[in-house]
Amino acid sequence: MAGSAGQPAAPVAGPAGPVPTGRALSWCLHLLVAGLLALAAVRAAAGDAPRAAAVAVAAAGCGALYAAGPLLPRVGRSRRAAAVWLAALSAAWLLLLALSADGVWLAFPLYFLQLHLLPRRAALPAVVTTASAGITAYAAHAGALTPAAVIGPSLGAAVAVAVVRGYQALYRESERRRRLIEELTATRAELALAQHTAGVLGERERLAGEIHDTLAQGLTSIQLLLRAAERALPAAPEAAARHVGQARQTAVDNLAEARRFVAALAPPALDGTTLAGALERLCATTTARHRITARFRCGGAARPLPTAHEVALLRIAQSALANTVRHAGAATAEVTLSHRADHTAVEVADDGRGFAPERLPAAGPEGGGYGLAAMRARVDALGGTLTVSSAPGRGTVLTARLPRADGEDR
Repeated sequence: MAGSAGQPAAPVAGPAGPVPTGRALSWCLHLLVAGLLALAAVRAAAGDAPRAAAVAVAAAGCGALYAAGPLLPRVGRSRRAAAVWLAALSAAWLLLLALSADGVWLAFPLYFLQLHLLPRRAALPAVVTTASAGITAYAAHAGALTPAAVIGPSLGAAVAVAVVRGYQALYRESERRRRLIEELTATRAELALAQHTAGVLGERERLAGEIHDTLAQGLTSIQLLLRAAERALPAAPEAAARHVGQARQTAVDNLAEARRFVAALAPPALDGTTLAGALERLCATTTARHRITARFRCGGAARPLPTAHEVALLRIAQSALANTVRHAGAATAEVTLSHRADHTAVEVADDGRGFAPERLPAAGPEGGGYGLAAMRARVDALGGTLTVSSAPGRGTVLTARLPRADGEDR
């Protein structure tokens, strides 16, 4: 409270360090001190006391010392400087108290200054000493120790201690809540960043899967068809023209996939048809465009599936058939859609050269290898399973199972 109105308010000494006070409290204390000093001087002059001039000089000296506190920055920052300033102010107050009994009322603001600027272990003894000095001086001026002489300074000291301790407790609680709010705000910001990062990674993974299952597979098919056209020339121009036409149609289909992909819509293959219809058309297209016979079978009672499930199963079948065409050297492939009581499955089996699943190369931009990882990510995202059964020379069977989704008809 020694801070001036134009400077930061002075600290309140707390167990963990100084506790700032508001300017309003500082101004109240300033006005209280000025009013009590003026009262002592005016009463001495009005009462025609023999030492009225000395009282006025002592009051002025107390006022000057008190005013020096706010003007000295070290008083608000250093407890040692505050203690020296309080000692000088207390000495001036004792002189005024020796000259006039009205000086006892200045004990009340002194209590606050001591409690605010001194450490707790020194503040309470200082308050007790100040109260004792006030009681003793007032009794000496009155010529007798009366209950009023004891109760007044003692009650003022008790009120000051209660007010300051209560203020310190409220301030500490306010600071605790402020720190808690800051921590919560920081945690929310970290959580939002983590969610944003997770969303970005999830979207990146989704984009990678879509690109692999649509554009990359389509481009692979176009490449195979154009190679077939090259091999057919010049001996079989009609066959070459057919392969080129199929490559052109594949490019058209890829363009439609890309446009739907950008617009985040369902695959064109599912437009106006069921998953079974889309898979049957996929087998027919694969048979027409490549040297493989792809057949489709459907088992179990067909039922509508969530769009996400249909898209995932179709993409997995597309990717698996593309891998069969590109790597397996198979003569036949069979795509089976099975509707069971607790799940829906798509199985892609071929009679190709097979492979050792445990010896698959790591995915990379040169060698590919993203297909199985993308399929597994799709089924994992929907709570399903993906199994691959294969061995060199024995063909491959890939099965994707998705559990019945909540809300599906049973």
